[in-house]
Amino acid sequence: MIKALCRLILKLCGFKWTGIDPETIPQKVYAVYPHTSNWDFPLGILLKFGMPLNVNYIAKDSLFKWPYGFIFRKLGGIPVERSKSSNFVDTMASLFSQYDELSFAIAPEGTRKRVRKFKSGFYYIAYQAKVPLILVKFDFGNKVVDYSEPFIPTGDYKKDMTFIINHFKGTQGVHPELACQWEDEDL
Repeated sequence: MIKALCRLILKLCGFKWTGIDPETIPQKVYAVYPHTSNWDFPLGILLKFGMPLNVNYIAKDSLFKWPYGFIFRKLGGIPVERSKSSNFVDTMASLFSQYDELSFAIAPEGTRKRVRKFKSGFYYIAYQAKVPLILVKFDFGNKVVDYSEPFIPTGDYKKDMTFIINHFKGTQGVHPELACQWEDEDL
Protein backbone atom coordinates (compact mmCIF):
# COMPACT_ATOMS: atom_id res chain seq x y z
CA MET A 1 0.00 0.00 0.00
CA ILE A 2 2.75 2.46 0.98
CA LYS A 3 4.80 1.49 -2.07
CA ALA A 4 1.85 2.16 -4.41
CA LEU A 5 1.02 5.47 -2.71
CA CYS A 6 4.64 6.71 -2.92
CA ARG A 7 4.85 5.71 -6.59
CA LEU A 8 1.60 7.54 -7.29
CA ILE A 9 2.86 10.71 -5.60
CA LEU A 10 6.14 10.53 -7.55
CA LYS A 11 4.17 10.10 -10.79
CA LEU A 12 1.82 12.99 -9.97
CA CYS A 13 4.86 15.18 -9.26
CA GLY A 14 6.32 14.12 -12.62
CA PHE A 15 9.36 12.30 -11.21
CA LYS A 16 10.84 9.11 -12.57
CA TRP A 17 13.98 7.18 -11.71
CA THR A 18 16.63 5.88 -14.06
CA GLY A 19 19.85 3.90 -13.85
CA ILE A 20 20.63 0.73 -12.00
CA ASP A 21 18.52 -0.99 -9.38
CA PRO A 22 20.71 -0.24 -6.35
CA GLU A 23 19.04 -2.93 -4.26
CA THR A 24 21.04 -5.56 -6.15
CA ILE A 25 24.13 -4.30 -4.28
CA PRO A 26 23.95 -5.34 -0.61
CA GLN A 27 26.38 -2.77 0.82
CA LYS A 28 26.84 0.77 -0.52
CA VAL A 29 27.02 4.47 0.22
CA TYR A 30 24.64 6.71 -1.70
CA ALA A 31 26.10 10.13 -2.50
CA VAL A 32 23.02 12.26 -3.25
CA TYR A 33 23.49 15.55 -5.10
CA PRO A 34 22.47 18.36 -5.04
CA HIS A 35 21.14 19.20 -1.59
CA THR A 36 19.70 22.70 -2.05
CA SER A 37 16.27 22.48 -0.42
CA ASN A 38 14.17 20.87 2.26
CA TRP A 39 12.23 19.27 -0.65
CA ASP A 40 15.14 16.84 -1.14
CA PHE A 41 14.05 14.97 1.98
CA PRO A 42 10.46 14.19 0.92
CA LEU A 43 11.74 13.11 -2.50
CA GLY A 44 14.20 10.74 -0.81
CA ILE A 45 11.50 9.30 1.46
CA LEU A 46 9.15 8.77 -1.50
CA LEU A 47 11.94 6.88 -3.29
CA LYS A 48 12.84 4.87 -0.16
CA PHE A 49 9.31 3.51 0.09
CA GLY A 50 8.30 3.69 -3.57
CA MET A 51 11.17 1.80 -5.22
CA PRO A 52 11.58 0.46 -2.38
CA LEU A 53 15.09 0.95 -0.99
CA ASN A 54 16.61 -0.41 2.19
CA VAL A 55 18.54 2.73 3.10
CA ASN A 56 19.31 4.89 6.09
CA TYR A 57 20.24 8.54 5.89
CA ILE A 58 22.58 10.73 7.87
CA ALA A 59 21.35 14.10 9.13
CA LYS A 60 22.26 16.74 11.69
CA ASP A 61 21.37 15.78 15.23
CA SER A 62 19.12 18.81 15.80
CA LEU A 63 16.49 17.15 13.58
CA PHE A 64 16.21 14.25 16.02
CA LYS A 65 15.04 16.25 19.03
CA TRP A 66 11.54 16.28 20.43
CA PRO A 67 8.84 16.42 19.11
CA TYR A 68 9.85 15.09 15.64
CA GLY A 69 12.91 13.00 16.45
CA PHE A 70 11.07 9.68 16.58
CA ILE A 71 9.66 10.30 13.08
CA PHE A 72 13.11 10.92 11.59
CA ARG A 73 14.45 7.78 13.31
CA LYS A 74 11.50 5.67 12.08
CA LEU A 75 12.22 6.88 8.53
CA GLY A 76 15.79 5.56 8.79
CA GLY A 77 17.60 8.62 10.09
CA ILE A 78 20.92 8.48 11.89
CA PRO A 79 21.85 11.65 13.80
CA VAL A 80 25.30 13.20 13.46
CA GLU A 81 26.60 15.78 15.90
CA ARG A 82 28.45 18.26 13.70
CA SER A 83 29.48 20.65 16.48
CA LYS A 84 32.31 18.47 17.76
CA SER A 85 35.00 16.42 16.10
CA SER A 86 34.51 12.68 16.26
CA ASN A 87 35.60 9.55 14.46
CA PHE A 88 32.48 9.70 12.31
CA VAL A 89 34.07 8.19 9.19
CA ASP A 90 35.67 5.33 11.14
CA THR A 91 32.44 4.63 13.04
CA MET A 92 30.28 4.57 9.91
CA ALA A 93 32.80 2.50 7.93
CA SER A 94 33.06 -0.08 10.72
CA LEU A 95 29.30 -0.67 10.64
CA PHE A 96 29.64 -2.35 7.24
CA SER A 97 31.61 -5.21 8.84
CA GLN A 98 28.68 -5.88 11.18
CA TYR A 99 25.92 -6.25 8.57
CA ASP A 100 25.54 -8.20 5.33
CA GLU A 101 23.21 -5.54 3.93
CA LEU A 102 23.70 -1.88 4.78
CA SER A 103 23.47 1.43 2.99
CA PHE A 104 23.59 5.10 3.91
CA ALA A 105 22.52 8.15 1.94
CA ILE A 106 24.70 11.22 2.43
CA ALA A 107 24.64 14.65 0.81
CA PRO A 108 28.29 15.32 -0.13
CA GLU A 109 27.86 19.07 0.44
CA GLY A 110 26.84 18.47 4.07
CA THR A 111 24.39 21.40 3.97
CA ARG A 112 21.73 23.09 1.87
CA LYS A 113 23.83 26.25 1.69
CA ARG A 114 26.11 26.99 -1.25
CA VAL A 115 29.58 25.53 -0.76
CA ARG A 116 32.76 25.46 -2.87
CA LYS A 117 33.54 21.79 -2.40
CA PHE A 118 32.20 18.49 -1.13
CA LYS A 119 32.97 17.21 2.34
CA SER A 120 35.13 14.10 2.13
CA GLY A 121 33.31 11.88 4.64
CA PHE A 122 31.06 10.08 2.14
CA TYR A 123 34.12 9.16 0.06
CA TYR A 124 36.23 7.89 2.95
CA ILE A 125 33.37 5.89 4.48
CA ALA A 126 33.02 3.96 1.21
CA TYR A 127 36.80 3.68 0.76
CA GLN A 128 37.49 2.41 4.29
CA ALA A 129 34.52 0.02 4.23
CA LYS A 130 35.49 -1.20 0.74
CA VAL A 131 31.95 -0.66 -0.53
CA PRO A 132 30.83 1.11 -3.71
CA LEU A 133 29.44 4.58 -4.02
CA ILE A 134 26.16 4.97 -5.87
CA LEU A 135 26.05 8.51 -7.24
CA VAL A 136 22.45 9.72 -7.11
CA LYS A 137 21.30 12.78 -9.03
CA PHE A 138 18.22 14.57 -7.69
CA ASP A 139 17.61 16.48 -10.93
CA PHE A 140 14.60 18.70 -10.28
CA GLY A 141 15.10 20.45 -13.64
CA ASN A 142 14.34 17.25 -15.56
CA LYS A 143 12.32 15.56 -12.78
CA VAL A 144 14.66 12.57 -12.82
CA VAL A 145 16.42 10.69 -10.05
CA ASP A 146 19.35 8.79 -11.56
CA TYR A 147 21.30 5.98 -9.90
CA SER A 148 24.83 5.49 -11.25
CA GLU A 149 26.66 2.25 -11.76
CA PRO A 150 28.64 1.34 -8.62
CA PHE A 151 31.82 3.38 -8.27
CA ILE A 152 34.59 1.84 -6.17
CA PRO A 153 36.84 4.51 -4.61
CA THR A 154 40.47 3.86 -5.51
CA GLY A 155 42.09 5.86 -2.73
CA ASP A 156 43.30 8.47 -5.22
CA TYR A 157 41.07 11.16 -3.76
CA LYS A 158 41.75 13.90 -6.29
CA LYS A 159 41.27 11.62 -9.31
CA ASP A 160 38.13 10.03 -7.87
CA MET A 161 36.61 13.39 -6.89
CA THR A 162 37.22 14.69 -10.41
CA PHE A 163 35.21 11.72 -11.73
CA ILE A 164 32.43 12.25 -9.14
CA ILE A 165 32.18 15.99 -9.79
CA ASN A 166 32.06 15.47 -13.55
CA HIS A 167 29.29 12.93 -13.05
CA PHE A 168 27.20 15.43 -11.07
CA LYS A 169 27.83 18.55 -13.19
CA GLY A 170 24.66 19.89 -14.80
CA THR A 171 22.31 18.38 -12.22
CA GLN A 172 19.76 21.00 -11.21
CA GLY A 173 18.49 21.20 -7.65
CA VAL A 174 15.38 23.00 -6.42
CA HIS A 175 17.54 26.11 -5.91
CA PRO A 176 20.27 25.87 -8.60
CA GLU A 177 22.05 28.93 -7.21
CA LEU A 178 22.80 26.98 -4.01
CA ALA A 179 24.45 24.03 -5.77
CA CYS A 180 28.10 23.30 -5.04
CA GLN A 181 30.48 25.50 -7.05
CA TRP A 182 33.59 23.39 -7.48
CA GLU A 183 36.94 24.87 -8.29
CA ASP A 184 39.95 22.76 -9.30
CA GLU A 185 42.07 23.93 -6.37
CA ASP A 186 39.28 22.86 -4.00
CA LEU A 187 39.62 19.17 -4.79
